[in-house]
Order: sequence, then structure tokens, then C-alpha cells
Amino acid sequence: MRTAYSVETVRAAERALMARLPEGALMQRAAAGLAAACAGLLRRARGGVYGARVVLLVGPGDNGGDALYAGARLARRGAGVTAVPMDPGRMHPGGLAALRAAGGRLAGSVPARADLVLDGLLGIGGRGGLRPAAAALVERIPPGVPVVAVDLPSGVDADTGEVAGPAVTADVTVTFGAYKPGLLIDPGASRTGAVHLVDIGLELPSPEVEALQHADVAGLLPEPTASSDKYRRGVVGIVAGSAQYPGAAVLAVAGALRGGAGAVRYVGPAAQAVLARYPETLIGPGRVQAWVVGPGLGEGRAGEVAELLAQDTAVLVDADGLRGLDAAALRARSAPTLLTPHAGEAAALLGVSRESVEAGRLDAVRRLAQRYGAAVLLKGSTTLVAAGGGAVRVNPTGTPWLATAGSGDVLSGLAGSLLAGGLSGADAGAVGAYLHGLAARRVGGPLLAQQVAEALPDAWRDTRHP
Repeated sequence: MRTAYSVETVRAAERALMARLPEGALMQRAAAGLAAACAGLLRRARGGVYGARVVLLVGPGDNGGDALYAGARLARRGAGVTAVPMDPGRMHPGGLAALRAAGGRLAGSVPARADLVLDGLLGIGGRGGLRPAAAALVERIPPGVPVVAVDLPSGVDADTGEVAGPAVTADVTVTFGAYKPGLLIDPGASRTGAVHLVDIGLELPSPEVEALQHADVAGLLPEPTASSDKYRRGVVGIVAGSAQYPGAAVLAVAGALRGGAGAVRYVGPAAQAVLARYPETLIGPGRVQAWVVGPGLGEGRAGEVAELLAQDTAVLVDADGLRGLDAAALRARSAPTLLTPHAGEAAALLGVSRESVEAGRLDAVRRLAQRYGAAVLLKGSTTLVAAGGGAVRVNPTGTPWLATAGSGDVLSGLAGSLLAGGLSGADAGAVGAYLHGLAARRVGGPLLAQQVAEALPDAWRDTRHP
């Protein structure tokens, strides 16, 4: 499990640790890890540190101090290190002294040639994008030169991943003590490059954000036993499709058939299309362990959604089924409920603009889970899953090629099948999104939604045998 913590939590852990360490020891730990990561990059790129041209973009806070101390370590190993301050009068004094003692130098502008650039302009407390002076330095980074961000790319909000103005796009981010949510959530995540975590000895509480890895998913996947039959493994019911959108039913069934449940039952007007493609599907009402309702449902069928939500059965609600949901009725449910909106649907459920959801995805998914008393999977470039007051799960798999018609229908069927197999709403959403993204990666692109469904068994096996 990859876990992430808010700025406030990280700062509190740093203060507690600094109270037990000699002054400056924590910054030295961070600088040592940063210098080691930079040295590794230089070895791979040019054979070693000696003779490398390293440029430090230095802000006024501890982030700039980390860059200066790391630069001093590289200078002592033979690199030519140049520090370019955002504000020459506000550089970290200890870091500046160390760099000068090691033979580093200051410059008023970014050199035209470099082998590596360190972004030490803003720390994890930075908000609102780069100010003009910092943005001007970033614009002068020579094209093609690798950029290493110190703790996180400057201009990215550490707590949310928001990018409210100019920001650094790094090739590598070296972060200290813990991952921050902004390193895992877009648009910030798309600017981090490869993320390298340096352990500096922080003692941290429960995380605010977490991302499953292969082993976590493998441990959650339902596994049949010798005594299993199709009913013990769970039956998932699909209420989807319409005369206008019969394909949504076919795709939701496709995802459900590959989600681990023992059987898939379809109820709706697209039965002929479903049976033509998947003859193993059960047709008509019957007992199920979970329902999936909404994909391609069309208008005027809110009564069907309400009827399913009134049952004491797990329900996943997607697409057209999300219209006009009664928050009080959902909060009163005792069975698991999983909502799977995209940003536009989430905006309607919250009564806000789509732009506000896109700008603050982490806040939006938390508010949805609280308002509707349900697990919520917010689809998008970074898919998020929230439930109750626990950690929000960030899906680390996927590809932009998933932005194609029908892929969400496959995900709904898959996650619904996992619900029927006994997973909680949050686990079904997080595991479903993980497998869905992994399957899409296997297909590559351009892709069709049905190809994603067909690749799910291989994705499932990948988590068990990485």
C-alpha cells in the first residue's frame, strides 16, 4: 500500500522528530537522500557525478535549504554546482554556507547548459502556483535537461494535487518522509515524473490517502474454494440498457462476467442483445447478492432505481441511475451502496459546477461520500474512492485511452460483481478501478471498451503473479 499524508500531518511528525534530534539533522537526512537520488540519475545519464553541471533553483524556505545542502554534497563529489536564487536576500543561510564551502557558486540567471536541474523553489506549504519571479526561472530551464523536484514540483498543491497557475513539470520527484496527496492526484500527479521516497524517520498516524498495489488487490480478490458453487460465489444483477443504448447492457454484463461472481443476471429491454453475446447470462428477476443499475438506462426509469435501493441488497448506481438520488434515503440504507459518477454527474449530485469538481477532486469525493452515506468512486484522470471517514483511495492504474465510450459500463459491471462476491463498497470500487486500469494498459490504445473487458482475466492474474 502506498500511503499519503496531508501537509499538516507531515509537519506535526517533523516537529516531533526534530525535538528528539540535533538541530539541522532532519534537513541533512533529506539532503543526503536527495543527493543520492541525483547521483544515481547522473550515473545513468553520463556515467558519474564528477564534472556534471548541476543547477539549483532556490526558493527562500527549507525546500531551498534542502536543495542547497544536496548541491553541496554533489559539489564535494566533483560536480559543478550553480545556485540560482528566486530571492538572493532570503536564501537558507546554513545551506548557502555549505554550498559555498564545497565550491558551489551563485548566479543571477539560469545557465544555458546543464546536466541536471533541481527545483527547490517552493515546499509543501506552497499554494496558488508559481509567482512571477519563480515562473521566470522555470521558463529558462534549458530544453531537454532532466528536472528533479525537491519534495514536490513547485506550484503543485501538496494536499490536493491542484495546479492553480504556472508549475514545474519534473522528470523525478524526491519526496521526504511520506507521500503527499498531490503526488498521487491529478493534475499534480501528471507533473511528478517518477516519485522516489526518502525515509527520514517520521512516525505517522493513519493516512489520509492511499493507493493499492498488486499485493493489496490480490489479497482482496474473491477466490473460489472446493465447496464453492455459482450461488455461493455470488450473483450480480444488471439493470441497464434501453432501446437507445442496448450496448451499455452488453458491456456492463461483460465486465460483470469477469468480476469473480458465480453468475450474472440481466433484467431489462436488451436481453436479446445480451444473450446473443453472452449466453451464460441469466435473464429475468431473481435472487442476487448485488445490483448494478444505471448504465444506458435512459430517462423515465427513476422508479426502478428507487425500487432497488429500497431492497436490503448491495447496489452500485452509475450513469442515468444517479439522476435525482435522494440523499436521505441512501443514508438510511444498511446494505452497501456504491456510486460511480464522473465529474459532471458528481457536480449535479453536489449542486456545484463541473469545473469546481475538477479543480478539487479530493474534496468533492469526500463530500459526496458524506452527503449520501455511500462509497463513492469518482471517475476521471485520477479515479478516487471514498467511504465514511477513512482514507481516500487513489487508483494508480489506467491510461488516457480509457476515455472512450462504454469503458465506464464495463467498470460498473466489474465492480458490481466484486460487490456480489462479498467486497465492501469501497473495496469493490478500488479493486474494480485497479483491474479496469490494468486491463486497459494491457490492451494499449486506441482501445474499445469490449477489449478492456476481455483483458480483465489477464489483469486479475497479473496481480497474483506480477
